[in-house]
Amino acid sequence: MALPTIPAYTLPDAEALPNTRAPWQPDAARCALLVHDMQRYFCAPYPVDLSPLPAVIAHISALVIAARAASIPVFYTAQKGNQLRADRGLQADLWGPGMHATPEHEEILPALAPAPQDIVLVKHRYSAFQRSNLETLMRARGRDQLLITGVYAHIGCLATAAEAFQRDIQPFAVADAQADFSREKHDMAMRWVGDCAGGVIGTQHALDMMRRAAPDMTAQGDAGCS
Repeated sequence: MALPTIPAYTLPDAEALPNTRAPWQPDAARCALLVHDMQRYFCAPYPVDLSPLPAVIAHISALVIAARAASIPVFYTAQKGNQLRADRGLQADLWGPGMHATPEHEEILPALAPAPQDIVLVKHRYSAFQRSNLETLMRARGRDQLLITGVYAHIGCLATAAEAFQRDIQPFAVADAQADFSREKHDMAMRWVGDCAGGVIGTQHALDMMRRAAPDMTAQGDAGCS
């Protein structure tokens, strides 16, 4: 029931993105950025020096830098370790007891560490909206679009996109800023979002949008994005 060892795979590039049913485009005045579950525990199954993890970290880092410069809210999700069995619920049946309450499990990757102005939400279920005030915080900031990055594409990232759609928040899966168990599952998640819930874009698309809102920003966030 533990997390699997995840083999290396190549991230989808701009040419591999699926068609989307939704006509929406991300807007810096309307969107928030979500960094989903980029904790040591969830990233440990990936090979450290092989795709997809290094590229995903670089892409998320570039997006976070650009979002802060453009005054776009940045949200993080992070689970707590040593969850009570009753609180963990059905997840324990599928994934076991989960992480320990140690920095080696709970810590968000240092390269993506939240800044004081960012908001870290405690994660309870697949969707970032479950048992959190993410929607309330977004609405208070006049945000009705959510750019979704992180892990895992076909589990929590997909569930978050589905729930955003059902709350009338336009979700955008940033395809090359998410990682999954395999390229097959990754592509399946992108197709599902594109067919049923929202937009599927590349990191460069999102960066271009953010930088139009912050024209004085330097190119420090460029990360070889597609």
